[in-house]
Amino acid sequence: MLNTLLIVNILIGMIMTVAYGYQIVYIFIGFWLKMKEKRHPQAEVQVPYHRFAAICSARNEEVVIGQLITSLKNQNYPQDLLDIYIIADNCTDNTAACSRGLGAKVIERFDDKKKGKGYALDYFFKKLKSEYEEIPYDGYFVFDADNIVDQNFVKEMNKTYSLKGYKAMTSYRNSKNYGQNWIAQGYSVWFLTEARYINYPREYLGTSCAISGTGFFVANDLIEENGGWPYHLLTEDIEFSVNCAINGNKIGYCDKAMVYDEQPTQINQAWIQRLRWSKGFYQINAKYTGRLAKGILKRGNDRFSCYDLLMTTAPSMLITILAVIFNLMMFMLCIGDKSLMAHKVMTISSEYAVFAVINTYLMMFVRGALTIFTEWHNIKATTKEKIVSAFTFPLYMLANIPICVAALFGKVEWKPIQHFATDKTDF
Repeated sequence: MLNTLLIVNILIGMIMTVAYGYQIVYIFIGFWLKMKEKRHPQAEVQVPYHRFAAICSARNEEVVIGQLITSLKNQNYPQDLLDIYIIADNCTDNTAACSRGLGAKVIERFDDKKKGKGYALDYFFKKLKSEYEEIPYDGYFVFDADNIVDQNFVKEMNKTYSLKGYKAMTSYRNSKNYGQNWIAQGYSVWFLTEARYINYPREYLGTSCAISGTGFFVANDLIEENGGWPYHLLTEDIEFSVNCAINGNKIGYCDKAMVYDEQPTQINQAWIQRLRWSKGFYQINAKYTGRLAKGILKRGNDRFSCYDLLMTTAPSMLITILAVIFNLMMFMLCIGDKSLMAHKVMTISSEYAVFAVINTYLMMFVRGALTIFTEWHNIKATTKEKIVSAFTFPLYMLANIPICVAALFGKVEWKPIQHFATDKTDF
């Protein structure tokens, strides 16, 4: 029994270290690039302008939709080259009227069976194709209704698109309500970490990035190639990213294009959203694991992108949970046994379970604190709120434990998240 316990724990540790060790390299690269950028800021480069459309799928978002449209109207980019479309998706409020009043083009959609942004985007692209003999846009920016877009967002994305020709790109996802409470801070730190220490290093290494919900770009060529937006799992953004890796369509990253996102502040809202994310990852595991594995072995393909996305979507938290459960079971099996071996098993198994939780907290603390340090001036919050968030971020991440378990066994459907207008205007 003791040998079994030791062998299983060592194997799990080795597998997790080998599988995810490359992300330590990401952290070093992200930090080094940030420091280098401070010492040597990039010079302005002149590039040609392209014509784009900004798209937002909104369901009962009359409270916040105006902020998004206004920020898009205030872009440091020729307004005649940027059209704004709002897909009023199953709305029962004044989202459509508010959007039209602010000068956006509105497409109303009513379908109570096909729910979610993936279906709304597909509806939009098919409708656009039916109305134009030749699509007038080079590409599309996709936003959420609660977003506020930095005034140089389109300009910077256009620059990256012009210079590198990516068919898809993601951006720097910031938060407009960072300091509201520990839940909003947890979301915020994660998205900042994703930008600085995951997608930024990917871009530097020349491997594919991944889009994350909002503030991303898709070229019209890729939409035509895909026949619209055929991504309808609960995490359609990650599904799109996985498909890009499999098919060799590299997703780029534009660090200077910033979008501000509103994060949930209530436990029930955070639970609903993160439960959907976890279930969506399980759906991707079931549908794409085999194809990603084949992509790793396929010559001429971006093998590392396939591996990276496979590790990103793999249920690593579930593996950790099962490892803890295994050790607790070994502990319980030895209760009442007075032998020396049973004592050793109980000691090792209990130490492992406690160590797994403490180690996870410490790793997340270091990662979060590093993100807060390097992104300090981009975070819209007080010094106290930033410092406190370094300690609460690991708690936000540890909440994934019950969420992963609930998502594994429960039925999960797409549900809207309520948004609220922010009083801040310094974006």
